[in-house]
Amino acid sequence: MTKRAWWLLGLNVLIPGSAQLLAGNRKLGRFGVVVSFLFLLIVATSVVLSVAAPTVLLTVGSSTLGLWAIALILAFYAVLWLILTVNAWSLANLGRATPVGRSVVAAFSAIVLVVVAGTAGYGAYIATTANSFLSDVFIAAPTKEPIDGRYNILLLGGDAGVDRDGLRPDSITVASIDAETGEAVLIGLPRDIQLAPFVEGSPLADIYPDGYGSYGCAVDVCMLNSVYTEVELKTPELYPDAVANGSAPGIEAMRDAVEGITGLGIQYYALIDMQGFSDLIDSLGGVTINAEEAVPIHADAEFTIVAEWIPAGVQVMDGYHALWYARSRHDTSDYDRMARQRQLQQAVIEQFTPSNVLTKVQAIAAASSKVVTTDIPQGSLGYFVNLASKTRALPIGSLELVPANDVVPENPDFGYVRQLVAGVTAPTVVDDNTE
Repeated sequence: MTKRAWWLLGLNVLIPGSAQLLAGNRKLGRFGVVVSFLFLLIVATSVVLSVAAPTVLLTVGSSTLGLWAIALILAFYAVLWLILTVNAWSLANLGRATPVGRSVVAAFSAIVLVVVAGTAGYGAYIATTANSFLSDVFIAAPTKEPIDGRYNILLLGGDAGVDRDGLRPDSITVASIDAETGEAVLIGLPRDIQLAPFVEGSPLADIYPDGYGSYGCAVDVCMLNSVYTEVELKTPELYPDAVANGSAPGIEAMRDAVEGITGLGIQYYALIDMQGFSDLIDSLGGVTINAEEAVPIHADAEFTIVAEWIPAGVQVMDGYHALWYARSRHDTSDYDRMARQRQLQQAVIEQFTPSNVLTKVQAIAAASSKVVTTDIPQGSLGYFVNLASKTRALPIGSLELVPANDVVPENPDFGYVRQLVAGVTAPTVVDDNTE
């Protein structure tokens, strides 16, 4: 009877349902075997797709329908495994096995039950959590096409933190990505650029035909990041469709200004506030940065008193220290801050892969769903995640529109700025005759 118990429960582990085919309800056994083979077929297909067509797999795994299907399949299989295992215990008649054999067989099958059914159940929970998170952050909209073979995404870092009122973009970057190769360049725009031109057709182009603030503006300071504040607070009616399209009037105004400055068409945006950035880094387990010099953490709102220092060298920073590394102003310039912000952005792109994000999806969902806004469609995530994997394998370029590159924020030559931008976003020409 001990051998019989081992055979039945061992077969139940290898091929769920086989124990019932041999010694129990054959209808239940056939159902269990068929479902188990279908489950294995789904797993094998997923493995093949991860190599042959990763975009397809990622698209399924990031869509609402796909995530619900994954959750239901895993939950159903967990319940089925539980039913088959409990039934196999009954068929094994453990009460007639030897005391030692009974204990060992029962413990073995119980451990396998917990591992398999528990893993499947937890996977179903993760899938529903991921679906809720993605639905909160990303929008339902058609995918936009590349412009000149590239996707240009406006990245805004807002300065709404626990010690501040309101929000204005403190970090302004365009990530320009080749739609085929994943080659990317980060273009940093100083927040204090003045006389920003607006792209043709923008409602602000009529209000400021000679550039933003050329004859004053509706807020106290007429700089690039003030465009967001002015439109959000004073004239949101200029962009009546912004909210319905997953954006905001201030963000759309910033998009028009950045397009006018760089000459690039901006398909999407992503905005995260400072506290959200800190929480996001913590949820991902920190970020590794090679600090070229020590950076101070301030103890006052005026950024003059130093509470502690982030040492120079390779540091694994939590969210608090990463935020201050990007934000610190003591004895430094805005352009130094921009360089550190770009370093952090590159580190996030390079270090956080789909695999480690997947293992921390609950923490990411708790940290990000209320502090990150974007108009990237959920249906495009599979494509962009796959594109990001190509980006991580390549060097990430950088262009800072700062005085070091002969750009004067107080009176920029925007024709020259567009030449700089075109130089780093032009397609790479390969000479086939090169030996």
